[in-house]
Amino acid sequence: MDRNRFDQIVVASYNYCADDYHGLADRFIRVEMRNALSLDADVRAVREVRRLLCQLRPDVVYCHSSKAGGVGRLACVGLDVKVIYNPHGWAFCMRGSWMKRCVYLTIERILSHLTDRFVVISAYEKLVAVKYRVARDERIQVIFNGVDIDEIQGRRLDDVSRQSLGIADDAYVVGMVGRLSAQKAPDVFVRMAMRVKRVIPGAHFLMVGDGEQRTTLEREIARCGLTDCFTIAGWVADALPYIRLMDQAVLLSRWEGFGLAVVEYMAAGRPVVATEVGGIADIVTDHYNGLLVPVDDDNRAAEAVVQLYRDYKMKIEMTERGELRARACYDVRRTALEHERLIVNICKRGGVKRRFIPAAVRVVVSMYEERRLAA
Repeated sequence: MDRNRFDQIVVASYNYCADDYHGLADRFIRVEMRNALSLDADVRAVREVRRLLCQLRPDVVYCHSSKAGGVGRLACVGLDVKVIYNPHGWAFCMRGSWMKRCVYLTIERILSHLTDRFVVISAYEKLVAVKYRVARDERIQVIFNGVDIDEIQGRRLDDVSRQSLGIADDAYVVGMVGRLSAQKAPDVFVRMAMRVKRVIPGAHFLMVGDGEQRTTLEREIARCGLTDCFTIAGWVADALPYIRLMDQAVLLSRWEGFGLAVVEYMAAGRPVVATEVGGIADIVTDHYNGLLVPVDDDNRAAEAVVQLYRDYKMKIEMTERGELRARACYDVRRTALEHERLIVNICKRGGVKRRFIPAAVRVVVSMYEERRLAA
């Protein structure tokens, strides 16, 4: 965003690095904030953020993700400030127990009364918010995530090579970028790799990321006999050099609010195979700029990879369309400009009355009425 028009102060948990915001933010402040729900820790975080807000006296507070969205909006109760909230993927849409998802949905409904405007990262996220009555249509604005297209397409990359990763020059590399966690389905990727290897003997598989499933995945890779043709690069500061090593890029997420890795794949000129889930369907049109497959279907995923391997013309055409769509729709400069317009417009309007207790009572009563009518 334009730093001549906007003073930007980042308040983040200790998981974030101040160096990443150098030249982007005017100030960077850390607070203790845990990902998991914790009454004591969350109350302390709300108090600390509220103390900072009283000192800084901002015009707008922009809350990102579920935890910061809860902490930030509660901290704004009673303050003369506009509040924007971007969930970056609704927590109640994640896989898990019915009770856990119900708790997240109830929290979002209550806190929606403390929110002036919602920003969502895909049309799918907006549909979900309206469907589950988190917010009305007119209070939600879709602003797609973005990447630096010029930087991705213009930068020379010499710091990572196939040789440095132990990958043969003539190997056909199929890769993914993402956390090694349940959401990104790396287990499905491994099963897909086993099927692909039977058809493409020269295939090599590359995972860029790390997570709690790494040990389990390494055992599964060994069990499938893929150790010699499988590389897990782990956490990296910059995934682009690794994406450029891929002949095909895959993302088999089980749920996804947007799917930023898919945009990076397209911008880097890599053909895409992805699951038809959440916001990914906003980015990829099946058989136009990529191939979409069902969730948890390693067989269909393998078939899609092999189809692109065999049909060179299709692969080139989809790659070119993907690059064009990435530039037209997902440039980060467009993301910044849309946020500038949103913030200017919201500051011209009156804000909502952020009173937490009445909001909570209204949500509980409405849920009771829903259950009574259903019965």
